Amino acid sequence: MTREEIVEKVIVTLSEEFNVEKELITPDAYIYETLQMDSLDITDLTAVVQFTFRVKIPITDMPRIRTFSDLYDYIESHI
Repeated sequence: MTREEIVEKVIVTLSEEFNVEKELITPDAYIYETLQMDSLDITDLTAVVQFTFRVKIPITDMPRIRTFSDLYDYIESHI
């Protein structure tokens, strides 16, 4: 899977799952603010990403994933 495919799939999946406009999901945008997440939503985000990309994200890695670009990098390096 190419980075472009990862980016597009993340945008489509997360915009639907968290009910946000696709245009708000930009590489430099902060995930938690953009998706209006609380601490419980982190579990949902992790589950969606793990299911969609078949990538395991340990909870200890989540603090490093702050922007969508960080998320794209993480997925790309673990596929």
